Amino acid sequence: MTKPLDIVFLGLSLSSSWGNGHATTFRGLLRALNTLGHRVTFLERDVPWYARHRDLRDPDFCRLRYYGTVDELCRKHKRVLQRADVVVVGSFVPEGRAIIDALASLCTGQFCFYDIDTPVTLARVAEDDCDYLARRQIPYFDVYFSFTGGPTLERLKFEFGARRAEPLYCSVDPEWHHRSGNAIEWDLGYLGTYSPDRQQTLEALLLEPARRLPDRRFVVAGSQYPHDIAWPDNVTRIEHLPPAEHAGFYSRQRYTLNVTRTSMIAAGWSPSVRLFEAAACGTPIISDRWPGLDSFFPTSAIQTAGSADDVTEILLAKSDRARLRMARQAHSLVLARHTGTARAREFTSALTQSRQIRPVLDLGVESAA
Repeated sequence: MTKPLDIVFLGLSLSSSWGNGHATTFRGLLRALNTLGHRVTFLERDVPWYARHRDLRDPDFCRLRYYGTVDELCRKHKRVLQRADVVVVGSFVPEGRAIIDALASLCTGQFCFYDIDTPVTLARVAEDDCDYLARRQIPYFDVYFSFTGGPTLERLKFEFGARRAEPLYCSVDPEWHHRSGNAIEWDLGYLGTYSPDRQQTLEALLLEPARRLPDRRFVVAGSQYPHDIAWPDNVTRIEHLPPAEHAGFYSRQRYTLNVTRTSMIAAGWSPSVRLFEAAACGTPIISDRWPGLDSFFPTSAIQTAGSADDVTEILLAKSDRARLRMARQAHSLVLARHTGTARAREFTSALTQSRQIRPVLDLGVESAA
């Protein structure tokens, strides 16, 4: 893009990272867009559960505004939305279907969707059980940006009718994520909100190794874990870790564990932001296995594991020299390809390529979902 853009995002939450991995992704992308000279506004539904846990109330890289209802959004922020060069609606936005219908008629610039949950979204859309996106709405968007790449992009176009599907993976901000200088406290750690479909893998790849290695130290950080989980004595629990503390957390681990949701494993090409954060901090990574992982990290830059035996062997057998050599390679890869600046440039490049006369759309009101 040769001129600064006015870009409006509507996402799950920018202000709160509590149980909300979207916040980290949006913050990195928006900060980079601002650095590149674009003007960014983020519109967020004002809901009590995020209001109670806001850790970014006044960002210096965008305007953050709130709304209460779809009607208030269109009335209070009408001029901002109409003047924008680009409006991007994110996945899991409350009342997303109604918002998309309203904005498709209101917006005069490019209209895009940013799906940070693509496999989940497509499964729900296929069953007509998605409250933030309808199948009929997918062709509305000039670009459907997807957190998942690989074959899913072809599905979006040929099965769901997306006019243009582009990967827009998560990213990392090197100014926030770097080696902190903290001493190593834990042999293996994990950062992530509780998810039932990740828990079995966390049990196999961290809790069971902790039981087998009582003299080693482990840590799990994240909110919403059930109270009945039997944590081994050598596993430290941190209930919530705000983004500002992530670098220090990773820097205190000999290894960090990446665990992927079942739907993301099935789709492949769905890297977690935690992979990039840990690599930027110079922390060696042990990941579960999924298609496409090697397109982000070659085998020389990451360890993979499918069982407690695998993890135990890595923790006991890998030398510090080999461990740090692996981490240095991952660090170099991430800084070269997966920063917020790299993503912001990919985002604006896709907008340039997709600029076209928008087709006349069928914006009829759908039946109640």
